[in-house]
Amino acid sequence: MPFPNFARLDARPLALAVALGALFLTAPAFADDKVLATIDGQPITQNDLDVAMEDIGPGLPQSLEGAERDKYVLDYLIDLKLVARKAAADKLDSSPEFARKAAYTHDKLLMEALLGNVAKSAATEDAERKVYDEAAKAQPPQEEIHARHILVPTEAEAKAALARVKAGEDFAKVATEISKDPGAEGGDLGWFTKDKMAPEFADAAFKLQPGQVSDPIKTQFGWHVIKVEERRMKQFPPFEQVKDQAARYVVQKAQSELITQLRDGAKIVRNDAPPADAAKPAEAAKPGEAAKPDASAEPKKP
Repeated sequence: MPFPNFARLDARPLALAVALGALFLTAPAFADDKVLATIDGQPITQNDLDVAMEDIGPGLPQSLEGAERDKYVLDYLIDLKLVARKAAADKLDSSPEFARKAAYTHDKLLMEALLGNVAKSAATEDAERKVYDEAAKAQPPQEEIHARHILVPTEAEAKAALARVKAGEDFAKVATEISKDPGAEGGDLGWFTKDKMAPEFADAAFKLQPGQVSDPIKTQFGWHVIKVEERRMKQFPPFEQVKDQAARYVVQKAQSELITQLRDGAKIVRNDAPPADAAKPAEAAKPGEAAKPDASAEPKKP
């Protein structure tokens, strides 16, 4: 949602705007900083605009571009400074609640600055390639197949489907007509490795060569007839394809290690009692692999 004029802001963003506005009112102007507007002689500069754009820019509509976008943010800054000045004149910045919010905002900005520095230092190509090489070594090439299946409730129906295919009917056509798997159009399961399927299904499928069709196979999902279309070795993706993922992993690892180090070096006394089964944050996915979900959350595909 875009940031509108203050007249339409609710109380929470308004309080934050007042807090940030107080900081803007005292922010120094640099000699080489272009002045975009003034309010009673007080400048609003390009640097001010850049800071505000970083804050509210992601919430602005995509249709707002170029000079129109800059004008919108400049209007926002003018409103922010005017409201902040009035709030300061009314001594709204002298309450304990304001002091707490200002202290929180100050700490948050410092945290973001430090973690940003850590990210810049950590995300080198050497570090990214090292993580990539380790991940590639841990995931050697695997055989995968492209297959289709027909899923029906009973063995009799599976045998009837197989008879139709052996008689010359197109496998995908039969699957479209009678298969109970709505997620596989024409029975197409795409490419998969052996570990991605139920064991009975995978054992039968990986014994087939391209073009071959299995006898009826039973799994927890029902009865299947399987046709393998293609086989190949699944290679680890090239570095360029997962470079961004490697960079994210390196950065998250460095930031996590810093926080762990800071925690270990401090005496922290908690008066709450977090539950023993409190959810842990998900680990960053290494390049070339997806984030690992709970294994019990979803059964394997047929």
